Amino acid sequence: MKIILFSRPQPLRSAEELQKLVDAIEYYGFDYSVNEEFARMIEQVLGRHIPSENRYGSTIGKEPAECVMVCYGGDGTLLEGIHRLDGAAIPVVGINSGHLGFLATAPKESIDHIFNQIHNRNLKIEQRSMLALEGLAEGKTLYALNEVAIQRLDATMINIKAHIDNQMTASYFGNGVILSTPTGSTAYSLSAGGPIVTPACNCLVLSPLTPHNLTMRPMVIPDSSVVRFDIDTRNRSASVSLDNRTYEIEGNTTLTVRRAERVVFLAVPHNISFYDTLRNKMMWGLDIR
Repeated sequence: MKIILFSRPQPLRSAEELQKLVDAIEYYGFDYSVNEEFARMIEQVLGRHIPSENRYGSTIGKEPAECVMVCYGGDGTLLEGIHRLDGAAIPVVGINSGHLGFLATAPKESIDHIFNQIHNRNLKIEQRSMLALEGLAEGKTLYALNEVAIQRLDATMINIKAHIDNQMTASYFGNGVILSTPTGSTAYSLSAGGPIVTPACNCLVLSPLTPHNLTMRPMVIPDSSVVRFDIDTRNRSASVSLDNRTYEIEGNTTLTVRRAERVVFLAVPHNISFYDTLRNKMMWGLDIR
């Protein structure tokens, strides 16, 4: 079994928590690789040398059949780690050292427990759908686990015409629009007033961003749908975000989004469910009367 460790080199990482990660990998006898940026931080904080053969860069490269990616951080860290897999069918487990985490669900206090579950092959694997976007980079498909968000960059509103399966659906005048997966329904889409969708649902959520027409509402559509966005920026710049990556577009652009063929295998501890995470993060069990 090999551990692919990914984390951002946050300045607040303590020597104690880094040592716990290293000790857990060594205790269970895992082979390992670490992203280059985090490897340098481990060396700086712990004074421990990580050989070049145990490092990787923008993608993980070829790996053995039995691997688990461990992302140490928040949801943004896990999203970045997933994109470094570049479609490899490797389970991803998130250890949350941040704040609000719907993807990185395991608390950092349970590092040893998580590695024990990995060692005993006792993690629950959930398959999560992704979005595939075409039209932004010529001849290249871009992917997102949470959402594709199209939004203005300045004070001038943009107009986005949405077609679902070649049927004209709506013109969004305002700040933009979000198309999210069920996984992404608790991310940016939720902030825009979209519904919470359980990950097992086969759907997508289309949510307007501060529309000028107050009758516009979020809409749930089948994940078999192909959504085309015709974007009129009035000859100004706009942005397209795929999870935590942002691209600038100029003028009129057409983008097509559909459910991707590639998927993400999210590994979670058996004692943590989506509803547990939702109840705890949204504080639905807290009596505030």
